[in-house]
Amino acid sequence: MSATLATDRSVTLTPPALDRRTRTLLDAPLLGLLLRLAAPNILLMLAQSATGLIETYFVGKLGTDALAGVSIVFPGVMLMQMLSGGAMGGGISSAIARALGSGRKDDASNLVWHALVINGVLGLICSVGVLMYGEPLYVALGGKAGSLRAAMDYSNIIYAGAILLWTMNALSSAIRGTGNMLVPAIVICGGAVLLIPLSPALIMGWGPFPRMGVAGGATALVGYYLLGIVLQGAYLFGGRSVLRPRLPGMKFKARLFGAILKVGGIASLSSIQTNLAIMTTTGMVGGFGPAALAGFGTGSRLEYLMVPIAFGVGGPLVAIVGTNIGAGQRQRALRAAWIGAAIGFGITESIGLLAAAFPVAWLSLFDTDPAMLATGTQYLRVVGPFYGFLGLGLVLYFASQGAGRMVWPVTAQFLRLLVAAGGSAIALRLGGGLVSVFAMIGLALAVFGLGVTASIAGGAWSGGK
Repeated sequence: MSATLATDRSVTLTPPALDRRTRTLLDAPLLGLLLRLAAPNILLMLAQSATGLIETYFVGKLGTDALAGVSIVFPGVMLMQMLSGGAMGGGISSAIARALGSGRKDDASNLVWHALVINGVLGLICSVGVLMYGEPLYVALGGKAGSLRAAMDYSNIIYAGAILLWTMNALSSAIRGTGNMLVPAIVICGGAVLLIPLSPALIMGWGPFPRMGVAGGATALVGYYLLGIVLQGAYLFGGRSVLRPRLPGMKFKARLFGAILKVGGIASLSSIQTNLAIMTTTGMVGGFGPAALAGFGTGSRLEYLMVPIAFGVGGPLVAIVGTNIGAGQRQRALRAAWIGAAIGFGITESIGLLAAAFPVAWLSLFDTDPAMLATGTQYLRVVGPFYGFLGLGLVLYFASQGAGRMVWPVTAQFLRLLVAAGGSAIALRLGGGLVSVFAMIGLALAVFGLGVTASIAGGAWSGGK
């Protein structure tokens, strides 16, 4: 342990100006606090994931080409979700938590407007970029004929409404930065209750709804984002939150943009590298045909499910660690990170081992094509046992956002990209086949999780990075 951490004393710094919620983050027993905050956040993440799984189930009813087409688009959609909610969203939550922890409540409130500007601009860039260049991207990822048409039908609607996703996640992140995980959970779970029947109704054309195919799932999802904005905005700007964002008299300040971007900007590199690894391997698998692509895409959906589960634990850690770092309680922040890491590893490793043992139970929910099932089974049996390392790395990644120390988590993600993409390319060149690609993906997850763990254990939170 470094000298900085070793000499740091966990003195509870709770000036009278701090509100009750902030005091709780600084004083309450850590395990109980983390479990209490994680429960609604995990529920929120599972609700969001359930909407995607329901959509995938009904898209699978449209045929293998439709499932392959959506599988091509899905990594990009997840990249937006991870950037807006996990990377930049973590920067938002971290900046607000650190401001509240140090007693700067006005700064914390004004950060909401800065967050909306940042996420709004990035959402617009995503929308314009993919609407203009989506088709050649999907061709490069293996889309052809029917699967390419399905990809374009789905993508055009999703990216036309991309700014709504970024705005919804800016509001969610601001609320979570105060330590309030319940309101975003209620809002997003409530939206999911409406989305789960609406998505298949629009895909399949049930009742009065038109049969829109894959475009129906995308349309329902964009409506879900809009509802999340309305409900969370009503809470945040209606005087019920610890934050009091007021536009009159508020001035945009470079230091507040910087407080978000110095964490969220660096964290974005990590999310981009994660999805580059998956998109690169998706392109390699696409060379084996649409059925193999559908099997890999369906199997890797479970890997993506580890991200929201890890965020269910890691999201509260951003607030807990950030608030304690802001108050000078580094040792307490570090203890919280290790507790969260143990929980995250246990949950994701259990899911991975079950998936490896019973792969068809997951895959057959979406399609029964024998070639798809064969590829998906290979993927889950090889990669599933490594899911715990993904959960471990992601939880500590979110904790590092709260600490404002992102260089080492991003470095670990780069190593993951290097092993997954570079190792897979070499394996295929040597004639290793799909199993060797999947082995490289699993090894890359281990490199990521162990790399982040080693950096924090070695004192990464003590230096300037």
